Amino acid sequence: MDWKIKGCIQGILSRVPFGTAVNDALQKVSGGRVDEGAHIDIKFRNDWLVLMDMLRDLDFTVRDKELMEVGTGWLPVLPLCFALAGARRVHTFDLNRHMRHSAVPAALKRLELHLGEVAQACQQPEAEVRQRHAWLSAAADGARILERAGIVYHAPADATVTGLPDSSVSLVFSNSVLEHVPAEILGPMMRESNRIMTPDGLVLHSVNCGDHYAYFDRAITPIHYLRFDTQQWRRWNNDMLFQNRLRPSDFTAAAEREGLVLVRRIQTVRADLLAGIAQTPIAPEFRRYTDEELCTTSVTFAARCPRFQGDLSFRAGS
Repeated sequence: MDWKIKGCIQGILSRVPFGTAVNDALQKVSGGRVDEGAHIDIKFRNDWLVLMDMLRDLDFTVRDKELMEVGTGWLPVLPLCFALAGARRVHTFDLNRHMRHSAVPAALKRLELHLGEVAQACQQPEAEVRQRHAWLSAAADGARILERAGIVYHAPADATVTGLPDSSVSLVFSNSVLEHVPAEILGPMMRESNRIMTPDGLVLHSVNCGDHYAYFDRAITPIHYLRFDTQQWRRWNNDMLFQNRLRPSDFTAAAEREGLVLVRRIQTVRADLLAGIAQTPIAPEFRRYTDEELCTTSVTFAARCPRFQGDLSFRAGS
C-alpha cells in the first residue's frame, strides 16, 4: 500500500467516532494481526527475549518483582511472559483501550509453545514455568487469567501520572512505544518512572526509530520520514500512528534530564542506509545528528534509579 494512502486513511480514522475500533478491526483483517499466532511468536522472540537478554546482562531478575509496562497494545504478551517468569505484579498502561479480555486465553495458549525458552531466559526450572502456565490456563476467562497473573490493565490511562506509590516498581519497560510519544511527554514520563522506581530498579525501553510507513510501502526506506520538515510532516502524521521521528540520543537524553542514570544502550545502525546517506534528502532540522544517529532503526537502553548504590558503569553497544 502506498504510504500516503495509509496516512490518509489513518488520519481520517483518528478524527471520527469509533475510529480506533475500526482501525483495530482492520488490523485483524489486513494488518499485523491477521495471523495472531505469528504476531505473538514475534512479540515473544523479537521483543521479550531481547528485553530479557539485557536484564540478564544487568543481573536483574524479575521474580517476585513489581513491574510496569508503558503501552499495552492489543495483547498483553510481554506482561504474560513476565508473569510466567515469576513477576509478582505487572501494571500495564495504555492511552487507549485496545486490549480485549476475550483475546487473552488464546495468547496464553500460544505461549505454551515457548515455555522452554521462557525458563531458559529467566533461568528457572522449566517444570516451574509450566506449573505457572497450567495455573493460569485453568482460569475461567481472560479477566481471571489476568487476575491470577497479577496483571493490572490501566486504560485509558496516563503513564506520566500513574497513581502508583513512590518507590514501588522495580522495572518500568516498553517495546516499540516511545517512538509514538510526543517529545514533550517523554520528560514527564521519565520523571514519573523515577518517582515510582525502587532504589534498585531499572527503566528498560526498546524503541523503533524507523518510519513505520515503510512496513506498508516497500518503495520507501526506514528514514524516509526524515526528509520532511515539521510543517510538511504534520500533513502525514496522525494520532492513529503518531511518529515523533526522534533519534536515539533524544530518548536517552530525556531519561538523563530527569535524573536517571544510563547504564546500557544498544542501537542498530543500518549499513545500507549509512552507505546512501549522502544522497538521501534530509530536512534541515535533522542535519544536527550524526549519520549513525540518522541511520539507526532501533535502540534499546536501560537506566538505573539515581538512588541505586551499586555499579552504575555505562556500556554502549551496536
